[in-house]
Amino acid sequence: MERGGKRIVILGSTGSIGRQTLDVARWRGYAPVALVAGGNADALVAQAAEFRPELVVCRPEAAGAVRPHLPAGTRLATGEEGALEAATLEADAIVAAIPGMAGLAPTAAALRAGRLVALANKEAMVVAGPLMWELAGASGAEITPVDSEHSALYQALKGEPREGVRSLVLTASGGPFREGPADLSEVTPEQALEHPTWAMGPKVTIDSATLFNKGLEVLEAHFLFDLPLADIEVVVHPQSLVHGLVRFRDGSIKAQVGPHDMRLPIQYALSAPERPPTPLVPLALEGVWEFLPPDHDRFPSLGLAYRAGELAGLAPTYLNAADEVAVARFLNGSLGFTDIPRLLEHVLARAPRAALEWSALPDADAEARAIAQDF
Repeated sequence: MERGGKRIVILGSTGSIGRQTLDVARWRGYAPVALVAGGNADALVAQAAEFRPELVVCRPEAAGAVRPHLPAGTRLATGEEGALEAATLEADAIVAAIPGMAGLAPTAAALRAGRLVALANKEAMVVAGPLMWELAGASGAEITPVDSEHSALYQALKGEPREGVRSLVLTASGGPFREGPADLSEVTPEQALEHPTWAMGPKVTIDSATLFNKGLEVLEAHFLFDLPLADIEVVVHPQSLVHGLVRFRDGSIKAQVGPHDMRLPIQYALSAPERPPTPLVPLALEGVWEFLPPDHDRFPSLGLAYRAGELAGLAPTYLNAADEVAVARFLNGSLGFTDIPRLLEHVLARAPRAALEWSALPDADAEARAIAQDF
């Protein structure tokens, strides 16, 4: 194991990205100095026992199950205050992997403190991209993307003059319903949760089935790389080996290719531009690679994300909140699969034409959720 000595903080350590970040820490010998989790006390205790961080953070109701089992020298904090403390610890990098709106405040705190933020929280860019960049610009903080698609674009853009870029291309697996059934109205949650390529949490998996996840990634790319929405394409690539492409004005295309393993983009976000070795098996290049246009008629959620980006302001906040409610309702059986985009469109049509400000985000999120619940 390499001893890199890098101090990292993991916001969301017991989630999928957090666990894979700890794999990277094992590979590289990084020191996780703070671990922030939710209510999974057993997983957090096990992580603390292995890595002996300076600080662990959990929900207040989980503190009783965590505190007695912490190693000597590890402090416990709880709730949002604890997450903010962790996000501003002296560290080489902060991995921002707390999902949803809950991840915004600690991500903003890390940027305000001038840290390098390896960003896995989509909402930070979708809902508050311009505000996050303002914080980074004021403090000198850096943002490196963790999502495999945005990491691919980040890598392909390295060293390239922006005036030579024509468009960015995000690839989508197409989800479980790429080839059918023709009628999606009877799709069940169990069917939608059967993703053909990636093992992800239920929210992201349902978003992949509706292609809304790719819409969020379009908005994220729009704000991350400061390109117009019209210059961001989506293609369906069922093999999910080409993670992103950049078209240049001279007609050439540059692509980033890799296996289905999130530890690669996580490591790159923490070590760029270096590419240290990993224990992963080299990717075989044999086989057929397909690129197909997305079907906007069957999956209208993708187009709604473009529309929200064009409306700007608080529209992405409304759309993001609406989707969280829609997915939860679909999973509990109170909303049909094809009703998800109808709900999104309904809420988006009610988004106010207001400027994007930090103070407006909580009320906008709450209002959009209320509208979505009443749909």
